[in-house]
Amino acid sequence: MQEAKRLAAQARRLQEQVIELEVQVRARPKIALAEGVLVERYGLPDPDAAFTLMRQASQRANIKLHQLATAVARTRGPAQGAAVWFNTRERRPAPPLTALGAGTLDERNQGEVLGAALRRVMHITSTYMGNVQLVEDGTLRMEKHAGLPRQFTDYFAFVDGGTACSRAATASHQVTVKEIASSPGFDDVTRRVILSAGSRACHSVPLVDDTDTVHGVISSHHARPLVGFTRVQLQALHHTSRAVGTWIDWHRRTVLLDALEDLHQLARAREL
Repeated sequence: MQEAKRLAAQARRLQEQVIELEVQVRARPKIALAEGVLVERYGLPDPDAAFTLMRQASQRANIKLHQLATAVARTRGPAQGAAVWFNTRERRPAPPLTALGAGTLDERNQGEVLGAALRRVMHITSTYMGNVQLVEDGTLRMEKHAGLPRQFTDYFAFVDGGTACSRAATASHQVTVKEIASSPGFDDVTRRVILSAGSRACHSVPLVDDTDTVHGVISSHHARPLVGFTRVQLQALHHTSRAVGTWIDWHRRTVLLDALEDLHQLARAREL
């Protein structure tokens, strides 16, 4: 009996290490690609110099480094020798965030807004567990979470399919799993990770903008099986979905591009 427990504990530790390594393996290439782009574009001495500039720009804009790196890699660069990267873009005011039911929010602070959105969804669905994932190159990437253990957040750091959140993102509508233990929508490992986190049911809400583009998903997790939600709750979740999805679109077209412009100016200053 003791040997079986020891082996089971060892297996869990090894699984956690594998998950952690997978997160690192999937995250690092995008940053490395952006470093290479910046080294070539600005004649930087090495990737470390590029990393330092991206970290500085991301901190000043209150966005995550991986988001800035992804934008560097996928956005057409400035013209050779251009003093300004984006000289013709149209600037729009931030959309209202009153649907989040919060006080005054810093509209440019992604962490603050997503945190308020998660709290709003958890309040509507009456739970203390939940997470926010954003779409990044066709994958859902974990950005915010509450009440969930590290094994869960590491395992779902990147989601490509086979979960309620991925189905909500693909179908662009809310998805409820009333009882995870008996749902056919999960493989055995995924089901075990969710149940180990104390979640017995979940509800995923896609974050959709005015053009019906899905930018992410907020999922609530529940300690007991669900019977469903009322029409009022579903409508409140829909309004939250639209408000946050529209804000994410604005943030990417405004704050993220501002960060790229700031990065351009920082790099040019090194050249002078």
